[in-house]
Amino acid sequence: MATTTVCPAVARWVSDWTGPLGHRLAEEEAGDDARAGARAEVSLTPCPDGPLLVRGPVTVVGPDGEEVPRHRATVAMCRCGGTAIPPWCDGTHKVNGFRSDD
Repeated sequence: MATTTVCPAVARWVSDWTGPLGHRLAEEEAGDDARAGARAEVSLTPCPDGPLLVRGPVTVVGPDGEEVPRHRATVAMCRCGGTAIPPWCDGTHKVNGFRSDD
């Protein structure tokens, strides 16, 4: 499993990753800690034949441009497009034959 760690150098970072349902990731706006010099890390871990695990201060943005509420520090984003609870993974990749290149 490969992990990419992103240490953002700008206040707003948008990844190249767009999910199969049009969702994307954006760095959350810098807070007081960020202005004071603290830098939070974001990590993206693609699970083989499974979801994209997202850790750190990112915002999930829907295809309509609206923020999708996130209730956990680490979330699993669907990569197969078959989830019943988009953009989150519900395990459907295990039964629909999804295969990834990583």
